[in-house]
Amino acid sequence: MSSPVMRPCGDFRTSYKQDNTIFETRTIHWMTVAGIALACLAPFVLDAYYLTLFIQISYLGIAALGLNILVGYTGQISLGHGAFFGFGAFASAWLNTSFGIPVFLCIPLAGYLTMGVGMLFGMPAARIKGLYLAIATLAAQFIIEDFFGRAEWFSGGSAGSMAEPVNLFGFVFDTDEAFFYIALFALVFMYLWGCNLMRSRDGRAFVAVRDHYLSAEIMGVKLNKYRLLSFGISSFYAGIGGALYAHYLGYVSAEGFTIFMSVQFLAMVIIGGLGSVKGTLLGCIFMVLLPEALEGGVGLLKMTDWGNIPMVVDGLAYIKEMAIGLVIILFLIFEPQGLAHRWQQVKNYWKFYPFAY
Repeated sequence: MSSPVMRPCGDFRTSYKQDNTIFETRTIHWMTVAGIALACLAPFVLDAYYLTLFIQISYLGIAALGLNILVGYTGQISLGHGAFFGFGAFASAWLNTSFGIPVFLCIPLAGYLTMGVGMLFGMPAARIKGLYLAIATLAAQFIIEDFFGRAEWFSGGSAGSMAEPVNLFGFVFDTDEAFFYIALFALVFMYLWGCNLMRSRDGRAFVAVRDHYLSAEIMGVKLNKYRLLSFGISSFYAGIGGALYAHYLGYVSAEGFTIFMSVQFLAMVIIGGLGSVKGTLLGCIFMVLLPEALEGGVGLLKMTDWGNIPMVVDGLAYIKEMAIGLVIILFLIFEPQGLAHRWQQVKNYWKFYPFAY
């Protein structure tokens, strides 16, 4: 009688390398590759509305990942991320119009310029924490906003600034179908880089600073260095996202980069899951689609008898305005670990079924 074949069950890992892989299994790896390949066909089957949503998710998702590296992985806080996003947008347009640098090169250069500004504001912020750090980054938000309004040579002042479309080897990416590929490449590249960063020595140092900064300092982790570095990397991601935003729309105005945008970025990382790369993207998708879903719900309600009641229509308009704050509160109460945690629970249920307990 042959002996039964013994197979490992559950989440079976035997090395640190296996515990830090980007893709948990080969199946997930090839499914991701296939998903990216299928996404390349999207401009041929989807209309401009859905392409616009994807492009919006791309540049906002890149900037939100930078904030999650700062808040979720390093344990810092920033209420000025929207201003850094705007700085990247203006910087890329300024480099192109003032120095004639190709747009394709202006985008990473704008990221590095924004990184420098972020580290400048991060120098004093790296020595404080908690409420004081929140106040310091809030001050950065208003200082940069004021700079946008006064520095006409850089931002165009109240008139704003024009941004040329991406031009690569003579091909102009001036349509939604064309810019989709720029956005897809930037999203995949920046998220893979973010995943690898978290697996590196610096990424582990960020987590150590977040979890217990005194123990990290005793182990030789330089707190000020890594706090400042996290500010710089966060600003770099914001700058790249802002540059993509500028060259997609073709026009940049200072009115769009207010404290409200910073709160939106913070909502993305809270809803998606602090300290989660994939959670950042889930949170960004949720926040981009939320206004669309609310708009669709209001439209359907107006087609019913309830749509003839002014009190109901006015109430829905208020709900749309306060939706972001309401969603943040609900997630903090019912799902504080974000969508990434909920997705992991769903995966574990089916992975360990019928012993999912």
